[in-house]
Amino acid sequence: MQTQLAPEYAHTADGQAAEAILRKCVHCGFCTATCPTYQLLGDELDGPRGRIYLMKQVLEGQEPTRKTQLHLDRCLTCRNCETTCPSGVDYGHLLDIGRKLVDAKVERPTAEKALRWALKEGIPSPLFGPAMALGQMVRPLLPASLKVKVPPKQKAGALPTRTHARRVLVLAGCAQPAMAPNIHSATARVLDAAGIQTLVAPKAGCCGAVKFHLNDQDGGKAEMRANIDAWWPYLQDTGSDGGGAVEAIVMNASGCGVTVKEYGHILQDDPAYAAKAQRISALTRDLSELLSVIVDALLAQQPDLAQRVRSKAPTLALHPPCTLQHGQKLKGGIEQHLGALGFDIRTAMNEAHLCCGSAGTYSVLNPGLATQLRDRKLGHLGDLGREVIVSANIGCITHLQSGTTTPVRHWVEVLDAALGEEAGSGV
Repeated sequence: MQTQLAPEYAHTADGQAAEAILRKCVHCGFCTATCPTYQLLGDELDGPRGRIYLMKQVLEGQEPTRKTQLHLDRCLTCRNCETTCPSGVDYGHLLDIGRKLVDAKVERPTAEKALRWALKEGIPSPLFGPAMALGQMVRPLLPASLKVKVPPKQKAGALPTRTHARRVLVLAGCAQPAMAPNIHSATARVLDAAGIQTLVAPKAGCCGAVKFHLNDQDGGKAEMRANIDAWWPYLQDTGSDGGGAVEAIVMNASGCGVTVKEYGHILQDDPAYAAKAQRISALTRDLSELLSVIVDALLAQQPDLAQRVRSKAPTLALHPPCTLQHGQKLKGGIEQHLGALGFDIRTAMNEAHLCCGSAGTYSVLNPGLATQLRDRKLGHLGDLGREVIVSANIGCITHLQSGTTTPVRHWVEVLDAALGEEAGSGV
């Protein structure tokens, strides 16, 4: 794609980065076939190719309008188009730049600004946990539209107390500890069973995705730097507690995982943090990337474990989050390794690649489109006739659960429950 940047962008870091991405696009339109919003709305400007044209026009000097902003807002940032694109267009990073430039020139309505501010300041806040706890107390009294955003209170279970030579950091995050605390404790128990100790850096908080993708990029970067500072002592040879350096930073929310893996890119122009951010990103692993190690360790301890799991475990339908299969390019690992442990797990036969509509705060900001995508996804998952739906991201789990009575859980919770049953049986 030929470009001619306007003088105000020609010599800026954002302009040059955007131009390099734009020049890879060959207008082929393959991306529209896998874009969720294009499939729902049928509007070229609500597909990746159309949005690329809109961003190109802005970068070349055309004044953006409220309509431009709305078309960019309606993108889920699922990055399915990146998986489809034969030219390697880095659409997600281009969209970050495009939204930043458009928001700088287009004023949002007051109510919209207030909602976006409440989301970006509220979710990462220490007050989110108490607010969620209060919402859970009065959940039966809440209107239906709000009740679906407040999951019932969950019991987390005990954390392991053993120490191991192998150690990893796990990010507790912001929303997940309040909404589904058992995901973290299940992660710790499963890793403990495989001989890996989990540590949590007390000063590490939100991964930065919430603010960054609500166009408070400076606020998001500040949270990223704070996490790097919190994690850095654990990467040293002696560790923060003298127990040796951790071998990885493990994410059990794929939305956080894709963001932390991009710290190196996002902070590449920060002289104080660029090198550290690159190292953090290189050490970051989605929890599913440890599954092969977990499975090998468990089967070495209990060679007949898979047979016993096969006879007791519920049948599973897997929804792979976009942040896992498109953002991190991780596909097939959960099915393969849980299958090796005896789980009967399947993905949908149709549209397994499409977004469920959660997409961070998207389901709050665009509830109509998000609900259509959720119901479409649940229809395909329901066709499998499974007892439990599993996923790998708290947002997807909460969003899907709002539309079905079938239990929706993180896959590590189901694995933890199966191991707990085995331990309880005395085997």
